Amino acid sequence: MASAPPTLTDQSALWRNRRRAFSGPSPALFLHEDAACEIQERLDEVNRVFTSPAIVTGFPEIWSKAFPKATVVSDTDLIDLTPGAHDLVIHGLGLHWANDPVGQLVQCRRALAPDGLFLGVMFGGQTLHQLRRCLAEAEIALTGGLSPRVAPMGEIRDLGALLQRAGLALPVADSLPRTVTYPSALHLMADLRAMGETNALTARSRRFAPRTLFAQAAALYAAHFATPDGRVEATFDMVTLTGWAPSSDQPKPLRPGSAAARLADVLGAQEHALPDRPND
Repeated sequence: MASAPPTLTDQSALWRNRRRAFSGPSPALFLHEDAACEIQERLDEVNRVFTSPAIVTGFPEIWSKAFPKATVVSDTDLIDLTPGAHDLVIHGLGLHWANDPVGQLVQCRRALAPDGLFLGVMFGGQTLHQLRRCLAEAEIALTGGLSPRVAPMGEIRDLGALLQRAGLALPVADSLPRTVTYPSALHLMADLRAMGETNALTARSRRFAPRTLFAQAAALYAAHFATPDGRVEATFDMVTLTGWAPSSDQPKPLRPGSAAARLADVLGAQEHALPDRPND
């Protein structure tokens, strides 16, 4: 009997990190607020009134405020949504922690009525690339090895393919990088804690990090990524995923070779023959 694949995320650690962020004196949830505003702007461009929206998120306080009429459920491995009950499903900045992101998208698709809209926001592959580099350099120098400290995040072309694998029609993935500056890398790490985005990887080391690791990483960060005013930059790669539940009345791509006009004629462009390629 085949064993179950290893899980990426320790769910108990993830929820502990999120609870700690909410219970702290000043939660740093500005990226969720930014993501919710981005979703609202995109919905304003859709010529449709959505009457039964749902939101999948680990941060219900922020998303409920932005969409007060929506059903809000947690982004657990099994999403508590009724199949076919919603004309809009939003996945709010938690898909990068999913043990089975395709499974999450499939569940969202099943919760949609035909021609319902899925919108998801998640962190993409360029997120915190500066911090990843500096932590790796510092840890290799101190210990001669690496331990998982930042969750792996998908590149945009791979994330777009997830929509197709989940059976969503008209899939689109696009990236909106956000650059945030901090007094130092240590301030960035404190903000990640206040975001609930600290290490929740199942494979993370349970040992205490060397005392000098984060100080050395901060020094490398300042050396490589300082701004002219002495602060440091951190990148958050905000990827938005869009897809529709299949429906018989949606636009369909034409069959290859069925075009009724030549592209050059439509564009008013002059064609030039390419020279024959010499034999290899």
